[in-house]
Amino acid sequence: MTELDQSTAVIEVHNPATGDRVGTVPVLAPDDVAAAVRELRLYQPEWEAIGPEGRKRWLLKMQDWLIDNTEHLAGVLQSETAKPRVDALIDPAFAVDLLGYYARRAGKFLADEHPSPHSPLARVKSLTVAYRPYPVVGVITPWNFPLAMPAIDVFPALAAGAAVILKPSEVTPLSAVELARGWAEIGAPPVFKVVTGAGATGAAVVENADYVQFTGSTATGRKIAAACAERMVPYSLELGGKDPAIVLADADLDRAAHGIAFGGMFNAGQVCISVERVYVEAPVYDEFVAKLTEAVAALRQGADGRASKHDVGALANENQVRIVARHVDEAVAAGARVTTGGKRTGVGTFFEPTVLVDVDHSMSCIAEETFGPTLPVMKVADEDAAIRQANDSIYGLSASVWTGDKARGERVARQLNVGAVNINDVFANLFNPAMPMGGWGMSGVGARWGGAAGVRKYCRAQAMTKPKLPTMGKELFWYPYDMNKLVVAVAAMRAAGARGIRRIDLPAVLRLKKGQ
Repeated sequence: MTELDQSTAVIEVHNPATGDRVGTVPVLAPDDVAAAVRELRLYQPEWEAIGPEGRKRWLLKMQDWLIDNTEHLAGVLQSETAKPRVDALIDPAFAVDLLGYYARRAGKFLADEHPSPHSPLARVKSLTVAYRPYPVVGVITPWNFPLAMPAIDVFPALAAGAAVILKPSEVTPLSAVELARGWAEIGAPPVFKVVTGAGATGAAVVENADYVQFTGSTATGRKIAAACAERMVPYSLELGGKDPAIVLADADLDRAAHGIAFGGMFNAGQVCISVERVYVEAPVYDEFVAKLTEAVAALRQGADGRASKHDVGALANENQVRIVARHVDEAVAAGARVTTGGKRTGVGTFFEPTVLVDVDHSMSCIAEETFGPTLPVMKVADEDAAIRQANDSIYGLSASVWTGDKARGERVARQLNVGAVNINDVFANLFNPAMPMGGWGMSGVGARWGGAAGVRKYCRAQAMTKPKLPTMGKELFWYPYDMNKLVVAVAAMRAAGARGIRRIDLPAVLRLKKGQ
């Protein structure tokens, strides 16, 4: 929860569970952002020049700092989000894991490539593809994971050799400020800066960076895409989601109920890949709903301190509470039924973990992104109906399929229009940076991670050729043109790349010379 004081250009950060003020950050003007980018440009060439191994030393020092400061970072994160203690500890742990992955592998991922020439004529050249970083990468992150979200984009970009300017959400900026403090404390080169503020600050990042990585709403993402297109600046967007879960009749219903309860309620449902729709085959629908309701009703909700006592925390702000309440109220008004939860707790921004049944696709709880602790469940006739309903969405971030037959699960997965599918699990792809994480449709453009692609995305591919053999005064095909040389070249290319009789049809080549 934040308050923007226009008179002093300061953002006040409040704990959403208690309303207590927990910190302040300055609102940086567009000119401040432009100045920060100019300074980053001064230091980026040296950062690139030390190479992956030189950068690895600094990144692993940062990993050490994250480990040594985990408890403090979790406390800061809790203060601005009211997350349960376990959730708060996941952020730095995730950052540590991803940082180690890219710090140790960036050298391999960024090594020059030497493709094989495609034909004998091309073998006179040595071919090289080099990866050169964009000088300054702009990262804009949301409020749901205030430490992990910055870390998972900032560190691969730094590993690539780019300088990074990070604009965190104005709702939860304190964790990002801690990340910048850590970078300074280890004495790392000044190639990472955090700029705090609201929309104008983020817009200035887009206006000044050479590459933009944005995570947030689809509406804002479209504006960023348009701004980047105007400047011819590349970008990657991870946007909204409305992730479906499909429970087939042969599934382990206990595992499915517990997995979907976790997938829908983790971080109070404030996860881009939260389970937000559940489709259950008719023969097991009633049994599954009973099990899911029991699992969700048993969740412990409240505000943690240093001790772990709760499973589900508060929502980020009042606006998010209003969205969740509207989706539930509209569904009930249209005939849906609440089996557990369904209302605010009366404390802070807590909303009860909620299961809705008798829902359909006309309801906002199915059609719109909720980003809260709700699980709408819908009965379907069979597998084909589940697939059709799951694909009936503008979003396509991820999905899960629950079945006792893994081959069936993969067959269903390949028919879902989403960027990732977890079979008999949720979020598993999120913890495997060797795989890409990206959305289809209105869920985004591009992807984060994906092994080498996760660091190469912050680079420009540069193609280089150099002669293998001693060179002549001029190449055969330089001016003046000579049809005899052309005939030889065409004959060689067809012999190497055409098929059937066309490979050796010399008369057809000779007719080119005669103009026939």
